[in-house]
Amino acid sequence: MTRYVGAIDQGTTSTRFIVFDHAGNTVAVDQMEHAQIMPQPGWVEHDAGEIWANTQKVIAGALTKGGLTPADLAAVGITNQRETTVLWDKATGQPVHNALVWMDTRTADLVAAHTADGGQDRLRGKTGLPLATYFSGLKLRWLLDNVPGAQARAEAGELLFGTIDTWLAWQLTGLHITDVTNASRTQLMELESLDWDPEVLALFQIPRACLPEIRSSSEVYGTCQGVLEGVPLAGILGDQQAALFGQACLAPGEAKNTYGTGCFMLMNTGGKPFPSTSGLLTTLGYKLGKAPAVYALEGSISIAGALVQWLRDNLGLVSNAGEIEALARSVEDNGDVYIVPAFSGLYAPHWDDKARGVVAGLTRFATKAHFARAALEAVAFQTREVIDAMTRDSGVEITELRTDGGMVVNELLMQFQSDVLGVPVVRPKVIETTALGAAYAAGLATGYWASTQDITANWGVDKRWQPGMDEERRALLYAKWNKAVARSRDWVD
Repeated sequence: MTRYVGAIDQGTTSTRFIVFDHAGNTVAVDQMEHAQIMPQPGWVEHDAGEIWANTQKVIAGALTKGGLTPADLAAVGITNQRETTVLWDKATGQPVHNALVWMDTRTADLVAAHTADGGQDRLRGKTGLPLATYFSGLKLRWLLDNVPGAQARAEAGELLFGTIDTWLAWQLTGLHITDVTNASRTQLMELESLDWDPEVLALFQIPRACLPEIRSSSEVYGTCQGVLEGVPLAGILGDQQAALFGQACLAPGEAKNTYGTGCFMLMNTGGKPFPSTSGLLTTLGYKLGKAPAVYALEGSISIAGALVQWLRDNLGLVSNAGEIEALARSVEDNGDVYIVPAFSGLYAPHWDDKARGVVAGLTRFATKAHFARAALEAVAFQTREVIDAMTRDSGVEITELRTDGGMVVNELLMQFQSDVLGVPVVRPKVIETTALGAAYAAGLATGYWASTQDITANWGVDKRWQPGMDEERRALLYAKWNKAVARSRDWVD
């Protein structure tokens, strides 16, 4: 049997290639950051060509570090930042514009126009999503409106649309495909049919000719060329769904929270889309080959680790992200400082594009250590908001929270998260669950793993945090947080 499975993990700030063994352990990894392009406030772009170049480099780098060749890989999967939107020339393979990143807010006027004619939730019944700048359908509309000649060329099939998974799959195999999880984030796919919805396409004036074919999350799509010559491409999952799968949340009611650039909590809801009345998203969890689709409820938070990055890059508060925990630990509490990082508006459960970031409670007592602590606490408070909404929607009380992502190495954050929730927080043995989920999808499609029972068997606990805060203090801190959130609302005219 071929020894390993690889996963391309293309995220908001960097691209990684990770090789896993049968037990789900990391064998080799390589990583590169890419540029964050910000032409004006609220606009965030990536160079899709740079992302593809970096992808090839990290694949080669990881294989070299592991002493491996493509022949050592049974399959490869892709996981990706989801709503980031690429439009490229089919003939030349060149993007016609920088990719519009998921947190980019330039479609606010389009959102407002469609909201005025039917309300923010007019498409929830079909797509599970509110009208918001987050999703890729209106980002594509913006590109078609602003790139000269793009509409006609897209209608003729000369320009191709894709989220990052589609862009990478096309580069690797020449196939124009996406999976159900990424398609569900475009706001163009109907949840139950798992196909592009003709009424939504007509509403947004999106030509079907430029859209990729929607496939399952786990099947052999084709064979890679180039740096992965001969390796089957066999798994595609949006990053948060990949983490759900990698965390072995395979039964209804099981949930995970990923702490990365943003923060994303997903709960498996089984074989039927579960409508939300509390500001959550109804989305695809995963679809394994010809098996029925599995759905999820999601609470999306736009800024989590990106807040620490902002404190580092824009304010110079720390020289690297790893310093934030020690700085925050140097004070006993937040000094009554609260940071609401609504840099791209507020996502779940508020969905307020007009909100902007605020720092509240400042006095001359406040130090940079209080800022550091308030930043970490902001991540935990936002997660509490999402869990409260998830409990209201599902009626399921979460008894423990499975966590993953880069921020879970921050033990102060994990303890405060447990304190503010009042439930245990669990970190798994393998925290690279996003990449692992994509590897599992690819390995299942090629028989490297026999069944999802292998995934469950591989999952294990590294550390568990127990709540240690009394209810009175928990309620007081959360009330202050909600007061700060209220100050951030309706900032943009």
